[in-house]
Amino acid sequence: MIENSNVTDSFHQHSGGENLEVMREAHKYNRFLRELIRRYAGDATTALDFGAGIGTFSNSAPLAPEKIYCVEPDEAAQKHLSKQGYRSFGSLTEIADNSIDYLFTLNVLEHIEDDSAAMDEIYRVVKPGGRLLIYVPAFMALYTSMDSHVGHHRRYRLSGLRKLVENAGFKVEKSAYFDALGFFATLAFKLFDGPEPAPLNAKMIGLYDRYLFPASRLLSVPCAKLLGKNVFIVARRANRTGS
Repeated sequence: MIENSNVTDSFHQHSGGENLEVMREAHKYNRFLRELIRRYAGDATTALDFGAGIGTFSNSAPLAPEKIYCVEPDEAAQKHLSKQGYRSFGSLTEIADNSIDYLFTLNVLEHIEDDSAAMDEIYRVVKPGGRLLIYVPAFMALYTSMDSHVGHHRRYRLSGLRKLVENAGFKVEKSAYFDALGFFATLAFKLFDGPEPAPLNAKMIGLYDRYLFPASRLLSVPCAKLLGKNVFIVARRANRTGS
């Protein structure tokens, strides 16, 4: 994923990035996330990865690196992103108003205490007519010590996420839960949860990804409005005519 061990160490220290290393084994799951980002990019000429980390998914948007903005507070990760050719920033406040065609953010809002203020900033930087993709953990019933360990303030229900996005001024185009089997796997994990989180097991993640995730992806279609380990929303900022 990254050659510079100092960058890796810094990112792990500040973001719980050790879990991201384990999730590298989830090849099919990561491929799905890349497909999701690409699917809703449309004809965007600029994109922004909010909470880009070390750029794992930043190149999923079908654009040249110089057309992709990456917002990531970790300074070491910022430098790595810049070396990859992305426009790297520490905060959304550094991005100009109405400048981004497509903003995507994966598993970030749950880390932000005031997610409403973050949504206001997202709205500010997205162009009228621009699109937004949000993907976050679902259901507080699934909240475990691992959530606490990596700095999650919450997990989301579909209705609450829709309200958050709509209150900021976006119009929701699609919303759905995802990873139906992952819901039950996480629920089972919670039964054995303790005050300190057990580390993610790369082998178990790999087995789930290889044998169960394809079935979970199919099951997520009829369960889209009912349950899933995650929830995502696609929304659009109204253009200047209000449509």
